[in-house]
Amino acid sequence: MSGVWTLAELREGQISPVSYELLAWGRSLADSLEVELSSIALGSKIHDVNSLFDHGADIVYKVDDDRIEHFLPDVYSNVITKLAKAYHPQIIIASATTYGRTIMPILSTKLNTGLTADCTKLEIENGTLLQTRPAIGGNVMATIRTQTTPQMATVRPRSKKPISYDKSQRKIVIPKIEDELFKSAYRWMKFEKDESIDSPIQESDIVVSGGRGMKDENHFEMLYELAKKFNGTVGASRTAVDMGWIPYSHQVGLSGKTVNPRLYMAFGISGAIQHIAGMSSSEVVVAVNTDPDAPIFNVADFGIIGDATEILPELLKALGDENG
Repeated sequence: MSGVWTLAELREGQISPVSYELLAWGRSLADSLEVELSSIALGSKIHDVNSLFDHGADIVYKVDDDRIEHFLPDVYSNVITKLAKAYHPQIIIASATTYGRTIMPILSTKLNTGLTADCTKLEIENGTLLQTRPAIGGNVMATIRTQTTPQMATVRPRSKKPISYDKSQRKIVIPKIEDELFKSAYRWMKFEKDESIDSPIQESDIVVSGGRGMKDENHFEMLYELAKKFNGTVGASRTAVDMGWIPYSHQVGLSGKTVNPRLYMAFGISGAIQHIAGMSSSEVVVAVNTDPDAPIFNVADFGIIGDATEILPELLKALGDENG
């Protein structure tokens, strides 16, 4: 076994910050097992992998090829599968981002092993990985032990702070990849930036969300105004998205994005289990709803019983202008 692996993420050749958070998870596991921590970096025109060593890696497996300039799931899974079969990692972890949620199920199938998604805690017990994640709509925490290897898991972004790591010996492995592994059933078309959102909602420290209780899309303007004051991002329930009040990229929940900000504010969201599962790990939750029995109050640290469309104007007024 070659220790613990993390799957680094790259954007236009640059290492994504989520890769450093993942290394913090991996470093803890590798130290417990007294093994090396490796990071797998795949992409085109990779600028620099030294930052991966600075944040916890002992070894970096680097595959830099123009044929993987864009994320093609079959090619990426082919390459990582080859590496895994050649070097036999005991544990592979990835972030529960679009990349991780796409590639890890494919890898687990190719490697004939299990996968635990959206973990909030990883620890070693008797030499094996224990994986803890929310279950039953976030009402219980389940601890899972995978019986096969490699043991595989995804962890929620922003659930650990990056660490600093100083090791004099740094090893970069550049494996030879056969041309046939770069053949893809996909054809890259284009990339279109979502102009409705400044940054990915799952990376925001403050999320201001609205649901059916916002009544119509015009009232969502107040959420954008409030989010701007806090330098946060606007989220939404599935109902609000389905009604066309806000794009899907803002949806929080099992069928949308999983978020864990320092502050989550829910306006007019009743708190269906699918929505709660996507935000229950937020540090502080503030809920506003007309129904005192709304499930959202069960996970809220602070609750206000009232009409969100009436409370929001008062809240914005109390906060004053951005310079006040």
